[in-house]
Formats: sequence, C-alpha cells, structure tokens
Amino acid sequence: MSDKPVLYYFNGRGKMESIRWALAAVGVEFEEKLYDTKEEYDKLLKSGDLLFQQVPMVKMDGLKLVQSKAILNYIAGKYNIYGKDLKERLFIDMYTEGIADLMGLIISLFFMAEAEQQKQRDLVKQKALNRYFPVYEKALANQEYLVGRQFSIADVQLLEVILAVEELHPVILQNFPNLQAFKGRISSIPTIKKFLAPGSKRKPIADATYVNNINKIFS
Repeated sequence: MSDKPVLYYFNGRGKMESIRWALAAVGVEFEEKLYDTKEEYDKLLKSGDLLFQQVPMVKMDGLKLVQSKAILNYIAGKYNIYGKDLKERLFIDMYTEGIADLMGLIISLFFMAEAEQQKQRDLVKQKALNRYFPVYEKALANQEYLVGRQFSIADVQLLEVILAVEELHPVILQNFPNLQAFKGRISSIPTIKKFLAPGSKRKPIADATYVNNINKIFS
C-alpha cells in the first residue's frame, strides 16, 4: 500500500487545488482518487470517511483530513512552512484567508449563468485591484516572502491566486511591481516550477465539461 497522501476530489481545481499546490511546493508526491460520476461520489458519502459529508479529503499519516483550511494548516505545520512563532502564523492565516476570499470569487464564476459570468469577472478584477493585491504589494516591499524571512504556505497560495486572476485578466499585475517580482521568484523554486510544467497534477482552468460533470454529480 502506498504511503503517499491520497487526495479525494473531482477532476478539477475547486477547493482541492490549493492542497495540490501545497504538497507540490514541499516536494511531496501524492495520488488522487477522482470522482467522475454521481454513483462513485455517493459511494464515498456512504463510506463514513467524510466527517462533514463533503470533499476535499486527504488521507495521510493514517488520518482522514477534511475541511480545506484544516488540511492546508496540517500540511504547512508538518513541513515547516507555517511560520516560526504564533505571530507569524497569525499573519500567514490573515493573508491566506484573504487569498481564499478572492479565490472563492474565481471558483464560483464558472458555475454561474453565462449572463452573470462577465459581471463576476469584473468583480474579481475590481476586488483584486482595489482590495487584495494592494495588501500583498505592500507586504512584499523590501522583502522576499510575505511573512518573515522564510517561505510559507502564504507564498504558495498567493502565487496560485495571482496565476488564477491572470487567467481572467492577463495584465492585472502591471501596476504591482513587487507582485511581479514575487511571481518570478516563487515560480522559479524547483518544486513549484515542476508543478507548473506540463504533465504535472495541476488541473486546468474549469471548462464546460467539468462544470457539467459537477452539476450532474450534485443533481
């Protein structure tokens, strides 16, 4: 039996993608159990493995981890990318919660009616430009990482959301030089560079096939 973490989710990004990013960033190989049909997912629900009857779930270290934030915190703590003390962890949590808020706007976009999607794209742009990116731009003034002097889970998640926003608005960083430099630095870390390369387990942007399949599973 493999001792690699096993990720239980659908064949797309969703709330599991940040977990894939986190494991990839610390160089941990993982396996995936991807659910494509309602019957498969219903079987998982009936198994009793899901504490709150929802995914994502990660099986690792003999545990069945659920709830996205809890999973990410476990990985960050286990692999020492969660700050050196309570104060640093506080800032990491604040930054990653902001990132999660922005990412939530992006994830939901693809499940909206076509007429509403452009409004949501505009909202993502407005929030990124005026609420979220200025915070991270300021935090990165004269320092390499978001928190303290070492790489953390906050850096992983910030790069993830930057790339996700750029998929919708390619020149979004034009007035954020610190974020541009950060993107270049973090993307060049060998483990992350590998995850960004073709053939990795990084999932593509949601398309109609993925959205239709998710809607069928939850119908």
